[in-house]
Amino acid sequence: MSKKVLTTPISADDIKDLKVGDIIYLTGRMVTCRDVAHRRVIEEGLELPVDVKDKAILHAGPIIQETEDGYEMVSVGPTTSMRMEKFEEEFIKETGVRVIIGKGGMGEGTARGCRDNKAIHVVIPAGNAVWAATRVKKIVDAQWKDLGMPETLWVCDVEEFGPLIVSIDSEGNNIFEINKVEYNKRKDKVYEDIIENVHYIK
Repeated sequence: MSKKVLTTPISADDIKDLKVGDIIYLTGRMVTCRDVAHRRVIEEGLELPVDVKDKAILHAGPIIQETEDGYEMVSVGPTTSMRMEKFEEEFIKETGVRVIIGKGGMGEGTARGCRDNKAIHVVIPAGNAVWAATRVKKIVDAQWKDLGMPETLWVCDVEEFGPLIVSIDSEGNNIFEINKVEYNKRKDKVYEDIIENVHYIK
């Protein structure tokens, strides 16, 4: 199976065949964008000072080192995506972002936003913050620096950033919700097996 690499700008056609659980990599333009930036756009009505249409955002608060030539990415671990859930559906519609990268699942609003606007949410495995930083080839801009390092919009050029697991596809299927149903089906039987062999639990 060949490696699936999405290169920005990314079209709806580029992601239409992706399904939850697929593994992809990202090359091109990615912008770190988390809580306060989402709030500024959605609650305060400010225009995002970076064009993310058909590009990617990363829910992350990176560690950045200033150099003679600009900035260098030291570590870029994802933050919990669910914190952006109340903003994400509208954010997708307003900005035209195509790929949202984060940690953990997101809810019904984000799933609707992905379905209606043909976007995807993907998760990067935990513990890869330093490795992920090596996939950032250059930091080309920084906006809203008044928010501090974690919340600044760091505009990055990346090469095969990943691996990224599709958690919500462009049809709105959500792997975390699908798995939750399956886990709940199995839960009672597993519980019965446990208490049969470990009597002090009950």
